Amino acid sequence: MTRNSKYRLLSAIFLACALFTNLRADNEAVLFTARAPKSVILGQPFQLVYSTNTNDSKDLRLPELTGFNILAGPFTSRSSSIQIINGKQSSSVSVSYTYTLQAQKEGSFSIGPASINVKGEKYNSNGLSIKVLPPDANPAPTQQRSQNRYSEDSNISNETIFIRTIVSKSNMYEQEAFLVTYKLYTLLDVIQCPMKKVPEFNGFIRNDIELPESREFDYENYNGRNYKSVTLYEVLLFPQRAGSLRIERVDFEAVIRIANRRAMRSIFEDPYTNISHNLSAPAVSISAKSLPENKPASFSGAVGRFSINSSLSNKEVKANEAITLKVNINGNGNFRMVKNPEFKFPESFETYDPKVNNNFKVSASGLSGSKSVEYLIIPRQSGNFEIPAAEFSYFDVSEKRYKTLHTPAYSLSVLKAEGSETPIVPGSENRFVNKEDFKQLGSDIRFIHTEPILLEAPEKSLFGSLNAWLMYVIPLLLALLAFMLFRKHAKESADIKLMRNKKAQKIAQKRLKAAQKLLNEGKKDMFYDEVLKSTWTYLSDKLSILPAELTKERVTAELEDRKIEAALADSFMQILNTCEFARYAPNTGQKEMGNLYSEAIDAITTLEQAIKKG
Repeated sequence: MTRNSKYRLLSAIFLACALFTNLRADNEAVLFTARAPKSVILGQPFQLVYSTNTNDSKDLRLPELTGFNILAGPFTSRSSSIQIINGKQSSSVSVSYTYTLQAQKEGSFSIGPASINVKGEKYNSNGLSIKVLPPDANPAPTQQRSQNRYSEDSNISNETIFIRTIVSKSNMYEQEAFLVTYKLYTLLDVIQCPMKKVPEFNGFIRNDIELPESREFDYENYNGRNYKSVTLYEVLLFPQRAGSLRIERVDFEAVIRIANRRAMRSIFEDPYTNISHNLSAPAVSISAKSLPENKPASFSGAVGRFSINSSLSNKEVKANEAITLKVNINGNGNFRMVKNPEFKFPESFETYDPKVNNNFKVSASGLSGSKSVEYLIIPRQSGNFEIPAAEFSYFDVSEKRYKTLHTPAYSLSVLKAEGSETPIVPGSENRFVNKEDFKQLGSDIRFIHTEPILLEAPEKSLFGSLNAWLMYVIPLLLALLAFMLFRKHAKESADIKLMRNKKAQKIAQKRLKAAQKLLNEGKKDMFYDEVLKSTWTYLSDKLSILPAELTKERVTAELEDRKIEAALADSFMQILNTCEFARYAPNTGQKEMGNLYSEAIDAITTLEQAIKKG
């Protein structure tokens, strides 16, 4: 094959690829977009770019650019690409129209959609909002040079790069959410600025806000100077107690690109050097007010704005058929303090632990979403029953008062099931025994005895003997002992606090077994939630503290009154703090979770022994 033949063959291949690219592009949906910086500086040029994914675009028409001058444009650029991934081929085309603009005055401006014609059809782009910032009041000498031409480390100072700690509010109620933003301001070329260590935020419940992986710098005028700014980290905090609370400083490490001081020896030598520079976001203090004292009985610490609704799967069923009562709590606030509504079901109803589904979304505006609670109920006896309404109370921050919401009361008709029903014995709810029919096991026909009869002397009568007395006395003593045990059990069963106290360890161990299963499955959030609930429930039951009054301060005071060692009280506080904060730490691993599980078991076992000795 001659050289000219090879040239013709390659030209044909390239031409075929170009035609195929255009064919594929024509079959795609037409996209027409506009992009520009969100903020610009008065007097400095910037670019407005319109892009489309087809070569057949024409007749670009701009909207009215109020407040801007067109310095140049449009400059048209075209590009195409072909990709083959796993044997599948895809192609793309991009056509861009670039304008250079300059703002005429300060303020916020809107640029309407542009239009373009593709094969006789009109397509509109998206609109844009641009904020025009004033020029620097006192430009620094280093700013008059290019952003990338800082040649000495001495140019890195608190005026050229720093981080602000911005709180959305500094005064609020306890359990009221507020936003903390860590924002970088720089005049330098910063490549990255990661956080060295996630802060503990002692005294707060924390919910991290997920930021986009790719974040672009934007201009912001601060103290009369225009900086490139970007949000590094955002978190939603809920103060857990009233008083003055401090958010400690947070350390970051910025990687800055600076120009080399010495002259370049080769064109292959990199003219820039990356250096690390430590930055700290300053500590701030906030003030949290106590909630009013007139708390409703059903208040569990929920603060925000909520609504509640419920539904019953069926209002007429047969005995022994299951029904579902579903409750939804929606709103914005500290959902983690929202407890399940308590219903007083009839004694003949068998109930199970409710199924809870949390659907929360964390954003700069707060923690919003819903909590769904499903109760599975099985009526065991026919008749007409009523399920009373349940209450849910919360503190409305905007109106500064408590609000109590109610579910409707439900009337339930339970029909008689097929076969006999099991009677309900008072005090023995949820325990049922099936009746059995007695069957004749023998025959009433007796045959004539034909064998010789052997006569024996009658034995001595037992009446009046020691054995006879024992036969009467022992059953009587056993009956008396059973009666006393029954009365003791009935008395203890009536004492709810005593029963909760005696069963506290058993219930905690049962819940911790569920936490161990979550630990083995690597479900971090669910594991910490389960350990937290187990610990709080155990302390509430063992120390006889009502859930509405259950706080860390109350637990510590109760342990001190019982002469429990301070180290054991500190262990419980450490477990609670770890559960509240560690599940949000990105470096939490299986080992730390395993250590927390062991600490919880040891603390509960030690407290049981200490209380028994006391």
